[in-house]
Amino acid sequence: MTEPLEIRFEGSAPKFTCRIAGQLDTHTYQHADAALEPLLADPAVQLLVLDLEGLEYISSAGLRTVFKARKALSARGGKLLVANLQPQIRKVFDLVKAVPFSEIFRSTEEADAYLDAMQKRVLSGDEE
Repeated sequence: MTEPLEIRFEGSAPKFTCRIAGQLDTHTYQHADAALEPLLADPAVQLLVLDLEGLEYISSAGLRTVFKARKALSARGGKLLVANLQPQIRKVFDLVKAVPFSEIFRSTEEADAYLDAMQKRVLSGDEE
């Protein structure tokens, strides 16, 4: 039997953190899609950090949810970052190259430090 999927959101536009725990699979991905839909439809949301520390399992259906979110944000110049991957989840992401390595972080603090550094570069005029 599949464990229930828990989804919690923190933040406000333009940046949200989505904490996902449990199993993201063929039985739960629709719940995740429905929970993410309002954020993905809101043009004010430019950054979504998926904190997957509590995610125990991901199937191809769960990866589809991640791809869908990344595509929706990317289409409007936004970004999806992934943090706190458990080893088994990281292996799946590595195998399918679901998210570029530059967008995967060990913790939300590391993701925030990256974002802080990027913003400082823009403010100093040292953009890539």
